[in-house]
Amino acid sequence: MRTVKAAAAAVTVAIAAGAAGVVAGRFASDAALKAPPGRPLPTEPRLTVHSLAAGRIVLTRDLASRRPGTYGLSGHGSHAVVGPVLETAPHSPDSVVRRLERVTHGTLEPGDKAWLTPTLHIGDPRTALGLDHADVDVPGELGAMPAWFLSGIRDTWVITVHGLGATREHPMNVLGFLRRLRFPVLDITYRGDRGAPRPPDGLNHLGETEWRDVDAAIRYAVRHGAERVVLHGWSTGATMALRAATHSPLRERISGLVLDSPVLSWEATLRALAAARRTPGALLPLAVRAAQGRTGLYGDGVRDAAEAGLLRVPTLIFHGPDDTVAPWGPSRRLAERRRDLVTLHTVRNAPHGAMWNVDPGTYEEAMRRFLTPLM
Repeated sequence: MRTVKAAAAAVTVAIAAGAAGVVAGRFASDAALKAPPGRPLPTEPRLTVHSLAAGRIVLTRDLASRRPGTYGLSGHGSHAVVGPVLETAPHSPDSVVRRLERVTHGTLEPGDKAWLTPTLHIGDPRTALGLDHADVDVPGELGAMPAWFLSGIRDTWVITVHGLGATREHPMNVLGFLRRLRFPVLDITYRGDRGAPRPPDGLNHLGETEWRDVDAAIRYAVRHGAERVVLHGWSTGATMALRAATHSPLRERISGLVLDSPVLSWEATLRALAAARRTPGALLPLAVRAAQGRTGLYGDGVRDAAEAGLLRVPTLIFHGPDDTVAPWGPSRRLAERRRDLVTLHTVRNAPHGAMWNVDPGTYEEAMRRFLTPLM
């Protein structure tokens, strides 16, 4: 009887441990599968605003607050734009002084918590940039998806696709540049975004299903006069662009890809986001298995789409070694295997999705050289 009781207790403990592991795996996988649009990824630290003065802001000293370039600074109910670190300003051991370009929404006060974001502009192209646009709806398989359309004189349209933790406000960083080149631009939303249909399971599939919304945007562009399209995607938006280029029935209309911080392995990205949530290393495989069970992401279709032999169009990749969300290695390997089609523009000291922010002029010049033959 004692042996039976001991065995039963051992089974109970094993079942409880297994159930706890499943719950922990689901929680860890939420970092990627339930990343809300417009909210920071767990890799982005919260910084304290120590003080503000004319044209200056003092933030907590951190690797993030030391990054070169220009960023949005988002808080709870506020948004500002901060420029480079002011190296000549006096810095305390625990703070960094950056240039304060402007406060675009709300107010910033000492003691506020905020985080850096690649998104410089909020609102819409007219209110944020003074660019005329039309509010349009792109019909998709789950319903209508809001988009901004900026007209242009060319037959080639640029379709912009934001990624993890962002909204269609993020591509506004390059809308002024694309407008100067006279491209029509369609800045889209997709399933799970505000105003767009909710995915049936309520989860982000890291581009594996969302790419069909990019396909719908291509169909919309062609119906409204586009002869060709260039897809410009960030993060999982870059993944969707790559998937559309290899799977869309209209892929022959795609003349080029611009991929910023592309997620080329969903498993690596999910592990990175789960680890940023302080998930113990031993539980990271459970997070991957939980994501597989919840989304059906068995295998890695993203990696399949990035196979060198499947690529058919000129591709410009912006990526760098400091991206802690999407590893740089797969981008390097793709560029090495397809030197005939792929140009890799390496950006150092840039977080995920923020390759433009480090040096907008260099980024846009690389885009101009890439896009000119595709006009």
